[in-house]
This record gives sequence, C-alpha cells and structure tokens, in this order.
Amino acid sequence: MFSTLDISTSALVAQRTNLDVIAGNIAMKDVTRDETGKPNPYRRRVALFAPGDRSRGGKAPGVHVAKIVEDPSPLGLRWDPGHVDAIKEGKEKGYLRVSNVDYHTEMVNAMVAARAYEANVTVAEAAKRLAATTLTLIA
Repeated sequence: MFSTLDISTSALVAQRTNLDVIAGNIAMKDVTRDETGKPNPYRRRVALFAPGDRSRGGKAPGVHVAKIVEDPSPLGLRWDPGHVDAIKEGKEKGYLRVSNVDYHTEMVNAMVAARAYEANVTVAEAAKRLAATTLTLIA
C-alpha cells in the first residue's frame, strides 16, 4: 500500500518538474538573446522521464525526470527589419531568428501534465482511503 503512495508521489514530483519546464518555455518564448547578451534565441526545453524513483535508490518503482534537454528542432525566422537583433546581411537580411517554442504545443503539454498530476493525486487519495478502511476493519 505504501509503495502505491510512493509511486504516485514520484509521479507528482516528475509532473511538477515537467510543468515548471513548460512554464519556463512559455515565459522565454520571445527571448532573442542568451545570457551573455549575444543574439541567440531561447531553445525549447523538454523534461525526459525515466523509470525508477531516485529518492528511494533508483531501483524502486516509480518515475523521475532523467534530464532536461534542449529541443533540436530548427529556430524560426520572423520578418522584423527594425529589430536590433535582425540579421544584417545575406539572403535572410531583415529577418529575426526566433525561438522554437510553439505556444499551442506548450499549452497542450501543460494540460496533459496537469491531467497526469490530477490522476496521481486521485490514486494517492484512493490508497489513503483504502488504508483507512483496512485499519477500521482491523480495529
């Protein structure tokens, strides 16, 4: 019974991290410079899940975020010749390199993560009710 709670808890932690990554993507969608100030648009990040609960040694049942990686899909281009970071010469002159974050994709991913989070809360609540009922029967 406690392993059911542990599995649900590991999934809750993983989905919370996933939602944090998604929120970060949405917040950084329009950033066109990196932390050094050079024109380098933000790249979308993705949380990769892996089996096992690291908080209990990695071999225990559950899930965890193995790592957060950058999405290698190409950056976009937007016509904006007046922008300070617009390309100054060449065939893409006047275009601005923009992030590969798609707002709609991020919102769908956020809804999926929220539903998974809710499902794991429901499982944890059911496990608690089952334990309480069992204790009532024993007493």
